[in-house]
Amino acid sequence: MSQINALDLRKGHLVNYQGRICAVSDWSIMRNDRRQYVYVTLKDVLTGRIQELKEHGDSKFEFMENEKVDLSHSYADGLEEVFYDKDGNEFRCSAEAAKDALIWGADSYIGFMVNGALISISPPASVVVKVKDTAPPIRGGGSSGLKDALLENGIKVRVANLVATGESVRIDPITLEFRERIAN
Repeated sequence: MSQINALDLRKGHLVNYQGRICAVSDWSIMRNDRRQYVYVTLKDVLTGRIQELKEHGDSKFEFMENEKVDLSHSYADGLEEVFYDKDGNEFRCSAEAAKDALIWGADSYIGFMVNGALISISPPASVVVKVKDTAPPIRGGGSSGLKDALLENGIKVRVANLVATGESVRIDPITLEFRERIAN
């Protein structure tokens, strides 16, 4: 494991903070007259606990090298979720570490492995989800505008004006950004 400055942290990095494995869920730089501060939001991957920090730019974090593996979700087993890779190898992680990704109901997920153990799960770069509720489509007004929509998984996003209730859309699950309308 190597040391990394707070200024070099990015969203999605895994760090060891006070003996806990944490994922960087938000990161921003604030400058005043003399110093740079880094605001970091860490999420403990085992418990889901979120902690916000204000650090100097030169503060050190223990960066955890991780390997990304494509996994498919199989089932829940008590407080653990069970995943398999394409070769049929079983991996388990805590339900808390996987719950934010599993809400998307994707066919495959990205697993973060540290020292051979599955630490956390992320959704794929884009997911296809059905729109449960939205305003009627606005035709003729151009396709550049966005409107509010509720997805089947209960998440609220903004979609193009041409999208109707019951249609499928491609969404970036991290930023909740609308990508495209999928023809049914």
